[in-house]
Amino acid sequence: MKPTIAKLAGPIAQQTLSNLKCVTVDVTGTLIAYKGSLGDYYCLAAKRVGLPCPDYDRMHEGFKVAYKEMAQTHPCFGNAANMPNIEWWRTVVHNSFLKAGYEYDNKTLEKIFMRIYRTFGSATPYTLLPDAKPFLQWIRKQGIVVGVVSNAEHRYRDVILPTLGLNQGSEWDFGVFSGIDGVEKPNPRIYELAMERAGVQNPDEVLHVGDSYKKDYLPAKSLGMHAVLLDRFKTVESKTWKENGATVFPDLIEVEKWIHGKWGITPEERCAQVAAEADNQIPPSAEAASA
Repeated sequence: MKPTIAKLAGPIAQQTLSNLKCVTVDVTGTLIAYKGSLGDYYCLAAKRVGLPCPDYDRMHEGFKVAYKEMAQTHPCFGNAANMPNIEWWRTVVHNSFLKAGYEYDNKTLEKIFMRIYRTFGSATPYTLLPDAKPFLQWIRKQGIVVGVVSNAEHRYRDVILPTLGLNQGSEWDFGVFSGIDGVEKPNPRIYELAMERAGVQNPDEVLHVGDSYKKDYLPAKSLGMHAVLLDRFKTVESKTWKENGATVFPDLIEVEKWIHGKWGITPEERCAQVAAEADNQIPPSAEAASA
């Protein structure tokens, strides 16, 4: 019989992580980060097809407008409209150049697009933040379910996270990705899906860790979940987050310390408690015999 934390008896059990069943974690800005700027990759793609390097700032602004428009007309990377992922991104990239003031013929645009699409479908533009993997592994060692919740499409799950060393089954247990599941932050439904996949009904038994007050903190708290924010890059907005009552940390190392302080257990204590419960279990055959 598999031991369950909820059945642990005695004074120690009352102050353990038995009340924390699931930790959900944002991805970009929380576990991984971009290398360089978007303009770097768009410029490189243009140069590789023999064009002058576009202006970085213009490209960045053009992308923001093009991305926002597509996110509004075809949300969740085209999921609801059954638009293929590659078509969604093709439209965004083409419109990014147009809105930045660069009008290329379709053949040239397609060459640029394919380079950009392949690049962002790989781990090349991303870096794994050094505290991410240890944090996820530490949480899972407590017997707590770990979920990743991201406004991202299938390539995050299938390629990018595994290539960076964040694998389902060793660093995380389940994922909710907007491009796959058809719901995106800040819609609280994405967090409800996470709870369903974790098998948790009580939101008070779930903690969400992210880096956006609007997309991570507010929707999670609206459901009754615990939530904390990361401010890795010392943003101006973090002061307002704190003024509004959010708990903010500089990195996942501090989040781990906070979890230990709030729920009070170390990996060693956790292992000892699970072992103790296993020793106290009545074997199914003996239990039946005594009934």
